[in-house]
Formats: sequence, C-alpha cells, structure tokens
Amino acid sequence: MWFPEYDNLYCKYCYVFGHDWTPTSGLEEGITQITCKGSLSDKLIWNFPLETTFKSTSPSGWPQLVLSVYGPDVFGNDVVRGYGATHIPITPGKHSRTIPMFVPEPTWRLQRFTSWLLGRRPEYTDPKVVAQGEGRGVTRVRSQGFVTVSFNIMTKDMKKLGKSPLSTTVSEGGLSWRQRQEQQFGSEIVSGHM
Repeated sequence: MWFPEYDNLYCKYCYVFGHDWTPTSGLEEGITQITCKGSLSDKLIWNFPLETTFKSTSPSGWPQLVLSVYGPDVFGNDVVRGYGATHIPITPGKHSRTIPMFVPEPTWRLQRFTSWLLGRRPEYTDPKVVAQGEGRGVTRVRSQGFVTVSFNIMTKDMKKLGKSPLSTTVSEGGLSWRQRQEQQFGSEIVSGHM
C-alpha cells in the first residue's frame, strides 16, 4: 500500500456482487489492523488474508472487492483516506491488482475549510457505491494513493456451465497487465494478501 502523506491506516473491505451470486463461506466484510510505515520504507503493509467463496450459475454481476482506507487526521479523528474497487480475477491462479484510491472532495472552498475545521470530511454513507455507477456521477474526487491486493483464485465446475477459463496472459502493446502496472505505478508490487 502506498499513501505517501499518511501513516497509521486501516482498511475496511466488503464485496459487491450480482443477484445470482451467493457467498458460501468466509466473511462478506471486515476490517484490518492498523499499520504504520517502517523505518526503511514508505510502504504500509497489512498482510491481511481475505478468504471468501462464492457460487453462481451466471457470470453476470461478477464479484468486486471494495476497499475503504481510514486514518487519523491532525485532530485524531478517523477520516477516510481513500476508496477503491476491483473485480475479482476471473481466471484461476495467482493475480496481483494495484487499486488506485480516491477521496470525495468538497466543491466549495468554504466547505473544504469547514470540513477540515470540524474534522468531518466528505465520505460515502455506503462504500459499496464505489463499485456501482449509480450515485457517483456528480461526485468530485481526488486521487490519493494505491493499494495492492494479491489474489489466489480457484474455480470449480466452470466447464459444466459452459464457461471455459480464459487465458491468464493478457497483453497490450507487447506488455502483460503486470508489466503495464509496474511501468505505470513503479516496480514495487507488494506480495502477500493485502
């Protein structure tokens, strides 16, 4: 995780999925421990396992992981430091996703000053809105940090449903997805869980 300006952060996570999907084991939402930067690195590492099993008879509404990162402000209040979401990879195997995070911004300078003064920053009442298009159209946001999540995906009985696993090598311009991410965000990809 990379949030250059902040320390002592924790993450709330949840899943968003279609009507045909059912979680069969694991937690649908949770919260990590607080982590702080080490003396030799500016990265924050949670190393927090997420184990959830879903079942479905249709790929429509494929599950998404939604992250909300929180940390203290100058007054000690917990405020949102970033929202982000990614689809769970569709192919079996090990995958890494770097999720760009963002925060809602007040539209007026007076609102910005008042929210800073009172310690009440704009945030979504339901973080699941991040994974949906509805309700976000008029929200002003600012990019803020990245979270890297490693996935170990297993699938079962996909061929019975007429679905065949896709190739895990997706390339664009001769580069794999991971190489494009490393090129865009730097080569330090955190391995582990989250």
